[in-house]
Amino acid sequence: MDVTIGDDGLARPAWAGSDPMLREYYDTEWGMPVRDERGLFERLSLEAFQSGLSWATILRKRDNFRSAFADFDPDRVAAFGDADVARLLGDAGIIRNRAKIEATIRNAAATISLRGDVGLADLIWSFRPERTPTPRTASEVPTTSDESRAMASELKRRGFSFVGPTTAFALMEAVGIVDTHLLGSHRRGSSGLWRADGAPVQDG
Repeated sequence: MDVTIGDDGLARPAWAGSDPMLREYYDTEWGMPVRDERGLFERLSLEAFQSGLSWATILRKRDNFRSAFADFDPDRVAAFGDADVARLLGDAGIIRNRAKIEATIRNAAATISLRGDVGLADLIWSFRPERTPTPRTASEVPTTSDESRAMASELKRRGFSFVGPTTAFALMEAVGIVDTHLLGSHRRGSSGLWRADGAPVQDG
């Protein structure tokens, strides 16, 4: 199976096997449930910025992103104007992509607009599937799903942008909606929501 054994004796996928930053992220955060509005808005934003780039690039700049985007407080980000866009375009600590910056501001406003209805957290989690994948190798890990396509479509309908099916699926992986830890990994089933065989934990 596509897992590597670390010097601590624990099995991880190759992408999290050597870089200390990625290993820490994998061991402590990736795939653990996130259910609050701010936390989900941050991860949705970072996944959008990651599009076309490596996750390591985004993770190294995460603190800079938090500082630049007011700790991803949707109310504050939605109030950003032209001066803020100019400031962000001049900030070498983040990804200076105008389309992604402007999409993040629009997505903050879209997040706020959901509060009178379903709310961002409930909307995103409504796309949790009945079962989660059970990949043995990296090549078996999907990059989209019926649910991620449906989520992307609904988010776009609600005014979000830069959220395609692949980005939506990456979000689902990151926040525990699906568990794509390899079957041989020490983190498989660690979210408390999914059993190792892909079935849901009944009270999860």
